[in-house]
Amino acid sequence: MNTNRDKRPNILWVCTDQQRFDTLGCYGNPYVHTPNLDALAASSVFFEQAYCQSPVCTPSRASFLTGRYPVTARGRQNGADIPDSEVLVTRLLKDHGYTCGLSGKLHLSACNPQSGCTTMERRIDDGYDEFHWSHDTAPVWGLHNEYYRWLADQWGTSYKTTPRQETTWVQDGMPEEQHQTTWCAQKAIEFMRQHADDGQPWLFSVNMYDPHHPFDPPKSYLDRYLSCLDGIPLPKYVPGEENDKPIWQRQDHTGAYNHHAGYPFSEMTELDHRMVKAAYWAMCDLIDAQVGRMITVLKETGQWENTIVIFMSDHGELLGDHGIYLKGPFFYDCSIHVPLLISWPNMLAPQRVPSLVALMDLPQTLLELCNLPPYDAMQGKSMVPLLQDPTNLHRDHVFCEYLNAMPWHTEPKAFASMVRTQQYKLVVSHALPSEGELYDLSVDPSETHNVYHHPEYTAVKLKLMELLLHDWASTADPLPKRRSDW
Repeated sequence: MNTNRDKRPNILWVCTDQQRFDTLGCYGNPYVHTPNLDALAASSVFFEQAYCQSPVCTPSRASFLTGRYPVTARGRQNGADIPDSEVLVTRLLKDHGYTCGLSGKLHLSACNPQSGCTTMERRIDDGYDEFHWSHDTAPVWGLHNEYYRWLADQWGTSYKTTPRQETTWVQDGMPEEQHQTTWCAQKAIEFMRQHADDGQPWLFSVNMYDPHHPFDPPKSYLDRYLSCLDGIPLPKYVPGEENDKPIWQRQDHTGAYNHHAGYPFSEMTELDHRMVKAAYWAMCDLIDAQVGRMITVLKETGQWENTIVIFMSDHGELLGDHGIYLKGPFFYDCSIHVPLLISWPNMLAPQRVPSLVALMDLPQTLLELCNLPPYDAMQGKSMVPLLQDPTNLHRDHVFCEYLNAMPWHTEPKAFASMVRTQQYKLVVSHALPSEGELYDLSVDPSETHNVYHHPEYTAVKLKLMELLLHDWASTADPLPKRRSDW
């Protein structure tokens, strides 16, 4: 890594919502159309095994914005407010002279009108100077959703979708130029142009809602998949595999979010499955196009070489794999393994990093890259040593938690946690101690055959339980900092 630089870098931080790792050509998907992200990957540090710390929005975002475990940051569940005392990396950057902006979603506080969120989500001192908020595309906020105001003011229209004839579970969304993903990118473009010559470093967070459900890409993006629809692979599911796994998998097999969100895998046809996957991929293709627009502006304004570009997602999407859609108390790789690219031309050498990394490592990494001091409250590990030498062992395992993160599972409530090494994955159900999951990834990379109760894996399970116990001890808050010996 070249460390000779005259000024602190800008940071363009693109975080999509619910995008699993295998949705880009550079991650091996031969169906999607992602030329801009594939080109970015070729010039980036490409993380092959990046994992979130919770398969749900608020806990994951609380973790990778604070550099702390979700439970430590007190952001372990959707629908709860992160405390005012938590410090985001954007706040630290602001304190060191950065101008910070955001478009789209943040989701560190309750984002439902029933909770009193009728204008925008409650904010802590997050460091954002510009805050262009649009949690999602639902009509519940009306014109308080800035994206909705943009549709009205710029286009003289309102948000709408059109049902598809082929399936109940996919709609045609807004055209590309009016889509929320495009709006998020547009706000970033305006910000980058505005601050191109002011001599002050900036950070902009682009948090588009896609490819989160509902599955509603622009019609033009979905239609190009129709000619090859029959060739789209069906979800990876072995009939009955949910029967020896924790109860929440059996609940969601017949309806996502324990029947609160639709997508009943057990009732969906092969056409339904293929159309949903095509729509999801089409949403990822649209994201790629907007990333291309933003990179073009960085180059046109002379900011490309001094800008760190991060592309990632907060967590994945089951997409029918294992007989379940959306997300929940599930730790399959499709739920927790996310894309992660970090580019900084002439400063970070393009390379592939095979080591396990955690998204909570990002804040420490950014502070070090920007020559800023570490923050005592953070629990992540800087990835700068990996950027210098990708053969370094960064982590020998990653940890992930789901602590009643969503309200849909009540009998029993869903409390579970996971450790994943290169070879094994252990999931412990804290609500039902007799239930759990163990996968030997060397022989079962699809995570189909649960060997949690197999006697021949007793020693492996014990070792992984020990790792899990150590990880729980590591979630202890580093604050308040010790001031003296007693």
